[in-house]
Amino acid sequence: MIIDFAPNHTSPASSDQPSFAENGKLYNNGTLLAGYTNDTQNLFHHNGGTDFSTTENGIYKNLYDLADLNHNNSTVDTYLKEAVKMWLDLGIDGIRMDAVKHMPFGWQKSFMATVNNYKPVFTFGEWFLGVNEVSAENHQFANESGMSLLDFRFAQKTRQVFRDNTDNMYGLKAMLEGSAADYAQVDDQVTFIDNHDMERFHTSSANKRKLEQALAFTLTSRGVPAIYYGTEQYMSGGNDPDNRARIPSFSTTTTAYNVIKKLAPLRKTNPAVAYGSTQERWINNDVIIYERKFGNHVAVVAINRNLSASASISGLVTSLPAGTYSDVLGGTLNGNPITAGSGGAVNTFTLAAGSAAVWQYTAAQTTPVIGHVGPMMAKAGTVITIDGRGFGSAKGTVYFGTTAVAGTEIVSWEDSQIKVKIPAVTPGNYNVKITGSTGTASNVYDNFQVLTGEQVSVRFVVNNAATTLGQNVYLAGSVSELGNWEPAKAIGPMYNQVVYQYPTWYYDVSVPAGVTIEFKFMKKNGTSVVWEGGSNHSFTAPATGTATVNVNWQP
Repeated sequence: MIIDFAPNHTSPASSDQPSFAENGKLYNNGTLLAGYTNDTQNLFHHNGGTDFSTTENGIYKNLYDLADLNHNNSTVDTYLKEAVKMWLDLGIDGIRMDAVKHMPFGWQKSFMATVNNYKPVFTFGEWFLGVNEVSAENHQFANESGMSLLDFRFAQKTRQVFRDNTDNMYGLKAMLEGSAADYAQVDDQVTFIDNHDMERFHTSSANKRKLEQALAFTLTSRGVPAIYYGTEQYMSGGNDPDNRARIPSFSTTTTAYNVIKKLAPLRKTNPAVAYGSTQERWINNDVIIYERKFGNHVAVVAINRNLSASASISGLVTSLPAGTYSDVLGGTLNGNPITAGSGGAVNTFTLAAGSAAVWQYTAAQTTPVIGHVGPMMAKAGTVITIDGRGFGSAKGTVYFGTTAVAGTEIVSWEDSQIKVKIPAVTPGNYNVKITGSTGTASNVYDNFQVLTGEQVSVRFVVNNAATTLGQNVYLAGSVSELGNWEPAKAIGPMYNQVVYQYPTWYYDVSVPAGVTIEFKFMKKNGTSVVWEGGSNHSFTAPATGTATVNVNWQP
């Protein structure tokens, strides 16, 4: 059970008409905290509606007519973090964070630290991307916030290739390879083909096979698949509200349902599908054959999107050992068996028009291979989970960088899963690996972020920071959350249009609670860095809630 948590806003409101809709009223267990008009506590932003022109404009202005919460307010901050703790205590399995592009990134990192340091659950955010839109900010958020994202890049390209015919299998390959390079934890991004904020994938009875192929692709690809209700019943519908209709009936005999029924369990029984690398093995405009591989485990997937022409597949080489392999789908999508010889070379075969097939191989894993670590951001002492295969039944050693963790600090150890406490290492990013009880080392799982401690959100403001064309202002400081003074890891670029205006710059940042921090600002233009002068600024972060620190640029 995953809660759809919406901390960006309350209900519709008007700044000067308290009778409009519900006036954005915010309640705490039935007690009114404030409405949008006469907001004397400053619980909401009052900067007008966003025009979506910049990220800053979308964060600090209202999304449509929804009353936008002010996350720099301690009452709001405490309210939202206590609310999510209540849901965690009730046993939710995950969190879907609404509108993450429209909230301060630093506050969201402090929110995720609250979740991960308390009772970690899988959390993924909604950051909408349009067709062919690739966003560096989107990737950075996923890589540094402690939160995964709904993979709109995956969804939009899948719709283009399988539904709209506005791109081909080379575009699909480029998306898979590009996103794998851009997302540090690409396996944690949530893949889908439609949802409640876009028109449904299915448009008419003529494209049933296209939907079935898109489902097969999603269920055998990297990431965490999410299937919208009714997709398995071929529900159609345009944008809201047409895509949110009641499901008219439920059949367990549809082809789409049976594609899901056959492929979803494969993600558990064959770890190559859940954790494996992805490699294209054969491709043309209409056909893609890709291989998922994890240790000794292999899955090979072939899809021919051309509904009228079959394809002769020759020269296919895979990691499958010699032998004959049946289609996991059992011919549900007109797939067929294949035979592999020595070296994984597959005998020439015909891939039927509009078909999809999956062939797989599994074998006992005798050496340790890490497939997943989660959560990927927390403070020392937090218990994290390492999943994979071949860990063995006896406890071995877990490494964070060169720091070894063993004995009672390993909470549990099974052949496919380890639970371990984060050691008291210097805060920063670490590679995680294990060695089994026999001393055999695993692969490295990188970019694990050890926080300095509990986190709070602080707004840093600097006045009179005039810049030249191409320059932006960034923040660096004495803790890992501020980059440990490294310009390449500095926070920014800072904002200067909505809450404050140029030459004043501001940014909401997640910093360790109760810690005295030294910091400075810099002007960056590419690799060119100009630090402000004078002594370091100093500030002690609050133990809870939020704060604002406002200083002048030191020439």
